[in-house]
Amino acid sequence: MAAVHFGQTDVSVDMVVSGAVKARSLTETKIAGIRAVTGRLRILALNAMIEANQAGDHGRGFAVVAQEVRAISAEVEALSGDFSTELIREIARLEETARRMATAAQGRRLIDLALNAVELIDRNLYERSCDVRWWATDSAMIDALARPGAETAAFAAHRLGVILDAYTVYLDLWLCDPSGRIVASGRPGRFPVAGQSVGGRPWFTAARALADGNDYAVADISSEPLLGGAHVATYAAGVREGGDPRGRLLGILGIQFDWAPQARAIVEGVRLTEDERSRSRVLLVDADRRVIAASDGQGILRDRIDLPAGQEAGSLFAPDGTLVAFHHTPGYETYRGLGWYGVIQQRP
Repeated sequence: MAAVHFGQTDVSVDMVVSGAVKARSLTETKIAGIRAVTGRLRILALNAMIEANQAGDHGRGFAVVAQEVRAISAEVEALSGDFSTELIREIARLEETARRMATAAQGRRLIDLALNAVELIDRNLYERSCDVRWWATDSAMIDALARPGAETAAFAAHRLGVILDAYTVYLDLWLCDPSGRIVASGRPGRFPVAGQSVGGRPWFTAARALADGNDYAVADISSEPLLGGAHVATYAAGVREGGDPRGRLLGILGIQFDWAPQARAIVEGVRLTEDERSRSRVLLVDADRRVIAASDGQGILRDRIDLPAGQEAGSLFAPDGTLVAFHHTPGYETYRGLGWYGVIQQRP
C-alpha cells in the first residue's frame, strides 16, 4: 500500500484503516460498559425507592434522591446511545474512506508495475528490430542470395552461427530466398531447417512487402513447428542488393527470438512483496488481449483478458473481487510497440 512519509515515520493507509477498526471496537466496548453501569444504577435506584416506600415518612427524602438517580441514569443512557450511534457512524465513514484510499493507492501502484513490465519487454524487442536490419546487410547474407550455391550458403550459415554464439536470446536465424525457402540457418545441427519453406508465415509475407531496408516486419508471438514448437517472436527484414536500403530485394532474414525464457524473466521479476506474489498473476497481453506471458505459466497463447477498449491504463475489480491493473505499451525509441499490455491480477 502507499505510504505517507513524516520524517522517520511511515504512515500507511493500512494503518489508518486498522486504527479506524480499533477505534470502532473500542467505542463499542466502552459504550457497552457505560450502559452496564447505568443499568446497575437503575436497579439500585429501584431498590432504593422500594426501601423508601417501606420506610414511610422517614424515607421520603431518600425516595427523591432515588428518583433523581434513576432520571440521571436514564439521561446518561440516552446520551451514550446518541454518542455511540454518531461516533460509530463517523468511524465507519472514516474506515470506508481509508479503504477506498488504500484500494486507489494499490491500483496506482499495480498500474505502475504493469507499465514497467511492458516497457522492459519493449526495450528488449527494440534491440531485436535493430539486430535484424543490421544483420541483413552482412555481406555473407547478400552473397548467399545474389550468388546461390553450396559454398556461399555454407559461409552464410557460418556467419549466422557466429552471431548466435554472441546473442543467446535467439533460437535460430534463417536466411530465405524470395520464395520463402530457407537457404541457410545458424543452428543446422539442432534445427535442420535448410530447404524448408516459410513462405506462408505472416512475418515473411510482411517482410516481402516492406518498402526498403530501413524497415522491418514482426509477427505476433507464435509456436514455431520448425523449432520444436517453441514460442518465438520473429523479426524480419529484407536482404537487398549491395546492402543498399533501396537496392533490389534478394531475400529475407528472419530472426527467431527465444520468447519464453525472456518473457518469463520479465513477468517473474516484477517487484511485488512476498505476500502479493502469492496472490498475484503478472501478464503480458497482446493487442488481441491474448496472454503471451504469465508469471504462473498458465494460459499462454490460449487465454484472453477482458480489458476496457480504448483505455491506456487503469484498474478495475473483476466479479470475484480480483483487482486488475493494466497499462498499454508506450513504445520505446523508434519502436512503436505491438499494442501490448502489462497486466497484474491480484486477489484480495
